[in-house]
Parts: sequence; structure tokens; C-alpha cells
Amino acid sequence: MAQGHTLPLLDICKALTSLGVKVTIIVTPKNAPLIQSEVSNYSEISLRTIQFPRVPEIPEGCENTADLPSMTLTIPFMKATESMRPAFECILREMSEARSPPLCVISDFFLGWTLDVCRSFGIPRIVFHGMGVLSMSILKAVHEDIPSILARHDSDPIELPKLSVPFTVYKCDILILELCKDPDDPFLRMIDEIEETDVNSEGVIVNSFEELEGDYIAALEGFYRQGARAWCIGPALLYDQNQIERPVTSKQADPSHSYIKWLDERVGSGGVIYVSFGTQAHLSDMQMDCIAHGLEMAGHLFIWVAKSATWVSPDNGWQDRLKGRGLILHDWVDQQSILSHPAVGGFLSHCGWNSVLESLSMGVPMLAWPMNSDQPFNAKLVVTGLRAGVMLREGGFGGTIASEVISDKVKELMGGERGRQARDRAREIGRLARQAVEKEGGSSYKNLGGLINFLKEKVKERA
Repeated sequence: MAQGHTLPLLDICKALTSLGVKVTIIVTPKNAPLIQSEVSNYSEISLRTIQFPRVPEIPEGCENTADLPSMTLTIPFMKATESMRPAFECILREMSEARSPPLCVISDFFLGWTLDVCRSFGIPRIVFHGMGVLSMSILKAVHEDIPSILARHDSDPIELPKLSVPFTVYKCDILILELCKDPDDPFLRMIDEIEETDVNSEGVIVNSFEELEGDYIAALEGFYRQGARAWCIGPALLYDQNQIERPVTSKQADPSHSYIKWLDERVGSGGVIYVSFGTQAHLSDMQMDCIAHGLEMAGHLFIWVAKSATWVSPDNGWQDRLKGRGLILHDWVDQQSILSHPAVGGFLSHCGWNSVLESLSMGVPMLAWPMNSDQPFNAKLVVTGLRAGVMLREGGFGGTIASEVISDKVKELMGGERGRQARDRAREIGRLARQAVEKEGGSSYKNLGGLINFLKEKVKERA
């Protein structure tokens, strides 16, 4: 129940319907309106609502991580989901008694308790992480060797014998190691429990494609038990036919959005850089100030989604000086419509996996500033492995980066030779991404069909 997990799962649901599969989405009341609006045109998709439990630590009505007043509430939030187990069991029982049990349950990685419920009904549990193949593999390899890695110096490279990685992984790249210093940390204990249910699932769906991460699929499958497969079926966002070709105009976007009109007026102007750090990253006022001054110094047109409850412009004249050159937005935006716009030529991003897929699918190179989780690995994959971006700073994640550095890197991405090469490479990856979801021979479309056939065989085995 986080936006970064929900949105790709909805795209996967839509893709499944193209194979004649009916999909039931189990959702809580507060999350239902968004999901219903996204799938209202799909008669094959239905919703079942179960109540989110009231928990003293969680504010009433908070049913999504985006609504948590603090990420310190993540543990009680995840624990609270376990109370939904009886209602989930009831739905599976109803379907089984009606002799229409599901082919499988696709479960979010964090909902580890769904495994035992699915097994009690003989229904395969397929897990979804919201990460790419390589990042998942690295984190699983690290999880298997935590004591040895903790003994290393922060600047030491980490050897991952089960993996061939196209970049160097350092201890400082791995956020979860901070928690591992205390073996009794409740978040670490929860991750251990969830990891155990994950590797015992009957398969994992990955929002990626073989042309992008095919070299790492076998390694990921090696972490699972019982011969479970990793099914690369992405980029899920491209199954929507409206997104298959990058538009030459912005007609596909809602014309009422002011930022689309702003971009329409700047087509052919040399390129706009889009700046956004997703829904979970919380930047400090100092980080925001450095971005503001860096964008001004770089001199390029920009759209910046500046999500902060405390930050204000660094000085009274900043917005006036940038009038017409920069657009500051504080609310939700349709990121795909921005990245697919012909005026956009670069993306300064935290490198969450959804943002990486959206940017590369639209042929937009990235300026990488990872903040946490799998983002340092995603950033290195984009910059070093795929050569489709520029790193804002080497080593680690988050922190404060000087305005001068931000300015120089924006200039490099938008107008330098490395930026030109990254743009060419991003466009090539975008072409491969579109091919992957094509009904005639696309690798991801084949895998989607292969998953359904695999599940149908499971039904025959149970009969």
C-alpha cells in the first residue's frame, strides 16, 4: 500500500486482461477511489474491499505509506496489515467454494502473511517487489552475508560471488546495513520474516524486461526455492497502447494541466530538465536550496516538483529571476505525460525503479541523485551499466550537494558530450522497451503469456 508499488501493479493488472484473464484487486477503502479511477474502463477488473485495522500508533484513515506523518511509523503500519488476514482468507474461501479459485495471488513483498493463507487453499503466491532484477539480486546477496559485510570499512568494495555486477558496490551504498548493526532492530526482524516468505513463493513478477536486465535473471532465480521463476513482464506502463509511441505533441496528456501548456510553449527550445524525487523522499531545506541555486546557475529550462512542507524560495527575488525559465509545482503531476513530452530532454531523479523505467521508456536520459533503498544500485545501473545517464555525485546516497556541482552536472546532461551519448542510449533503450511489450514477439509479452500458461498447468496438477 504505497504508490510506488500500487501503480505498476495496476499496469500489470491491465496487461493481464489483454490475455483474457479476469483480475480481482483486494484493496482498503481509502485506496479504492484511486484504483477504481485507474481501472474503470476495464470490465475484466473488479475490486474487493477489506477494512484496514485501527491501530493506536497509526492516525485514523491512514492506509497508504504516502499518508504516514513519519516513516518511523512504517513498522506499526506493516504490522497492522497482518490484521487483514481473516478478511483475505474469507475472500479466498468464497472464491474456492464457488469453484472459481484464482489462478494465483499476486502479493506485494511486504505482505508476507499472504503466503500461508494461499498455501492453505492450494493457490500459488506470486510475489512483487517493485524493484528491478539487479537491485533485488544485490539486496538478497547482501542479506545472505550481512556479518561479513558489516566487518568491512565503509569505502571497501563488496564482493558478491553469486552475481556479476556491471559496477562496484560499496558498503556505503546499502542503507539497510545501518539497521543491521543492531540485530534486535524491529525493522530488521520484520525484513527477515518477510524475506523467508518471499523466497518460498512460487514465482516473482518483475517490472523489467530481458533486453535491459536479462543477464541477471538466473542469479535472482537462484535466491528462490522450489525452482521458482522470475517473470520479467515490463515495462508495465507501456502495455497501455497510448504510451507505446513517444508523442510528437502533448495531445495524449490532459490539456487542462498548466504544466503541459507550459511545455507546449517550449518545444524546440533546447530542452527542459524535469526534477522530481518521488513520493517517499524527504529533502531538507538545505538540499532544496542547493537544487534551487543549482538550477538557476545552470541556465536551462526546468520543471521542478518541489514537495516540501517547510521549504520556501531561497530569496525574495529567486522566482522573479527565473520567471518563464522555470516552473515550480507543489502538487501531484502526471509524470509520464511530462517525460513523454517532446520539450523534455533530461530528468534529475532519485532513481526509484518506476522513475527509471518511465524515463528510459520515453527515451529521456537521467541525472542520478539516489536517496535510499535500491536507488544507489538503480543509479549505477543507469549510469555505468547502461550509459544512459550522468551521476550527480559518486558514492553513497542522499546528503547535500553543492549548487555548483548541481549546475555543472545539469549542463553536462543537457548540453555536454556525455549527455548527448546518454540521450542516444536512452532513446535506444526506449525502442527496446517498446519492442518488449509488443504482442508479436515481444519478450515481456511472451513472458506474460508464459506465466498464465504455467499457472494453468498448476491448476491441472491440483485437479
